[in-house]
Amino acid sequence: MDLYDFLKPLAFGFDAETAHGIGHRALEAVQSTPAERLVADACTVVDARLRTEVFEQTFRNPVGVAAGFDKNAEVPNALAALGFGHIEIGGVTAEPQAGNPRPRLFRLPRDEALVNRMGFNNDGADVVGERLDALDPRVPIGVNIGKSKSTPNDEAESDYLYTFERVEGGGDYFVVNVSSPNTPGLRELQQRDRLESILGTLKDAGAEPLLVKLSPDLTEAAIAEALEVVEALDLDGVIATNTTTDRPDTLRGDHADEEGGLSGKPIEDEATGMVRFIAERTDKPVVGVGGVSDAAGAYEKIRNGASLVQLYTALVYEGPTVARDINRGLLELLERDGFDSIEEAVGVDLE
Repeated sequence: MDLYDFLKPLAFGFDAETAHGIGHRALEAVQSTPAERLVADACTVVDARLRTEVFEQTFRNPVGVAAGFDKNAEVPNALAALGFGHIEIGGVTAEPQAGNPRPRLFRLPRDEALVNRMGFNNDGADVVGERLDALDPRVPIGVNIGKSKSTPNDEAESDYLYTFERVEGGGDYFVVNVSSPNTPGLRELQQRDRLESILGTLKDAGAEPLLVKLSPDLTEAAIAEALEVVEALDLDGVIATNTTTDRPDTLRGDHADEEGGLSGKPIEDEATGMVRFIAERTDKPVVGVGGVSDAAGAYEKIRNGASLVQLYTALVYEGPTVARDINRGLLELLERDGFDSIEEAVGVDLE
């Protein structure tokens, strides 16, 4: 048992959002101090076999933090010290937003899942942009861009553009989020004409590398149509997937009926299937998100076409050493299967 096994019952004594805040403050206390180096020495797995080139950038390992954990770019270097190979901050909106009323984040411990209806709570593009400009990042930083709740969908292009222009100096890649279930009407922007307009506006503004994050609730026909937009605009990648509004019959948690997006173990297989569906239809890099909590799950997404993987919910259930544990496990799996690098394993199950 590690330290987190003892601390988790204490953390779970608080409501989910309060516990997240406590963890966030602990990371802030570590960041930019000598303790950050000590944490990095304990948690970072250094091995050339984990290194991968994606979006013409070098990632020291394929395991990243998904958007939603560090919404305001406050602790990216502390998260990097935990062994992650990239950090995606946000979602960031043009306007500062308080988000939806609390409670809005719920644990389903028996399912190793979360339900959230946060509502893009963040400090806004001006503040987050300044914070990113002052950052000396340890790993690549992605910026997840959402639409302000007060902005009508027919003005979405200018809203996304405003945010991009204020965060572009601090991002290594940019993600258009049109798939969160917690902003009314947002998922309507996944329709082809709206998606083309938003992404085209950002491409014209110089957004690069530019990715789009898709919902697991899309039909296969809708995913295929979105991929046509990705190819037509020559985007740099796809993130699969966001949270789902579906509720599998297997859920046992007391909060399963709460409104919001479900993440964690219950969506792992569906997310991996969507990674495969997308990777079979495009040569663009795919970032696999959804239910990743151990090396076996990360490796399955990689073998099904994911160049990178991300997690969030696993930090709640597995604790701060989860990236280290996954990377160590990935090395064992690479050795077992005779691969010299993680890049060799990407998409092998598609053949």
